[in-house]
Amino acid sequence: MLIDTHCHLDWDSFQADLPDVIARAHEAGVQRLLTIGTDVQTSRRAVEIAHQYDAVYAAVGIHPHDAKTADDAALAAIEELAHEKKVVALGEVGLDFFKNYSPHDVQRLAFQKQIRLARRLGLPLIVHDRDAHEETLRILREEGDRHRGVFHCFAGDEKIADEALALGFDLSFTGNVTFKKNDATRAVVRHVPLERIMVETDAPFLAPMPYRGKRNEPAYTVHVAEKIAAVHGVSLEEVARVTSTNAFRLFRFEHFGRRGEIAYGHRSGAKYVNLTSRCSNCCVFCIKQPDFTLGEHYLYLDPDDEPTVQEVLAAVGDPSAYPEIVFCGEGEPTVRWDDMIAIAKELKKRGARRVRLNTNGQAELIHGRALAREMKGAIDAVSVSLNAPDAAEYQRLCRSEFGEQAFAAVTDFIGQAKRYVPEVIATAVTQSGVDIEATRRFAETMLGVAFRAR
Repeated sequence: MLIDTHCHLDWDSFQADLPDVIARAHEAGVQRLLTIGTDVQTSRRAVEIAHQYDAVYAAVGIHPHDAKTADDAALAAIEELAHEKKVVALGEVGLDFFKNYSPHDVQRLAFQKQIRLARRLGLPLIVHDRDAHEETLRILREEGDRHRGVFHCFAGDEKIADEALALGFDLSFTGNVTFKKNDATRAVVRHVPLERIMVETDAPFLAPMPYRGKRNEPAYTVHVAEKIAAVHGVSLEEVARVTSTNAFRLFRFEHFGRRGEIAYGHRSGAKYVNLTSRCSNCCVFCIKQPDFTLGEHYLYLDPDDEPTVQEVLAAVGDPSAYPEIVFCGEGEPTVRWDDMIAIAKELKKRGARRVRLNTNGQAELIHGRALAREMKGAIDAVSVSLNAPDAAEYQRLCRSEFGEQAFAAVTDFIGQAKRYVPEVIATAVTQSGVDIEATRRFAETMLGVAFRAR
């Protein structure tokens, strides 16, 4: 799956063949399209198009070119449109000191007002920044230390990229990354972690090679992704998976405004507990990405809206009704170690027959202290995702934020867990590229624990 996170389907050049444009995108593997408003009229049209096509979502806002139209009535209209179904972002907004179609002070004021509107509505920002890098960043800093959003068609250097990332923004790249003489943009792509990159066309503008000079369209997203894959030295499939995950995380699409399930059923009859969507790994085989679902269950939890201990206990209900309670959700449950242990102990008091932890085994790296002893009496079984027989292979597959030291931490956690938990199992995901038998031998011979391929 690829996602075109920025296109302008309201543009006149699409009116004669828009259904065909969207069909070609689908055929090319582009399964979500985000069409962007630039003033009240185009924002309204973006919403209309989103309602007409299942694959299309909308962003509404007033572009810096049109900032001179951003009076109270226009901003009220944008706010009203922002409440429409399938509107997932505010944008594009920002500063453009290249064409200067609106005075600079007018652009600044419109930008500030829309930043505040996005924050009030809980919508991510889509930022337009052309020849105004320092001023754009200054305004964003003044409006808060942390934001949700993306710098679309990013055109800054590595320093500007780092500053935007530090403010919480992802960076999106378009067809110009394929231009033969655009080494500067490719250098930025190489500098930015793939986990902070999204892809777009900005159609009908900025068509990639080999379509440069022609009308751009969402199907051409694949050419942007191919170039990013080449720059990062990974497969197109990997770029598609990671950038789509990034887009789902930011825009939520069909799940926008919906809180993930806290406790959900499993075919075994067990009750699974979802504490967080945060994780220290970004595994290549994660089945909950890119859309944060597992079967019919939507599991994404905003880091600012994770469930309290009492909410979890209420969601589980009577723990004795289930053969097993399992800490296993969208993210890594041990990120919330203290809450997890408190919940486990209370569940045991309330009659839980068995409490199991599914973990990546990096808890002690995450928290910087020894933790395994605290599982005694609270956790009956631990399943640790080992996934590889050595550090290099583990990092290739699991991509821990802690680098290659993660593997040693995982194996040490398994060894410590054996002292305090009755049952410890090492696991690995069966898929291409995972050496199941080598991992099994390592788990059983070197670590002395049972092994399960899953």
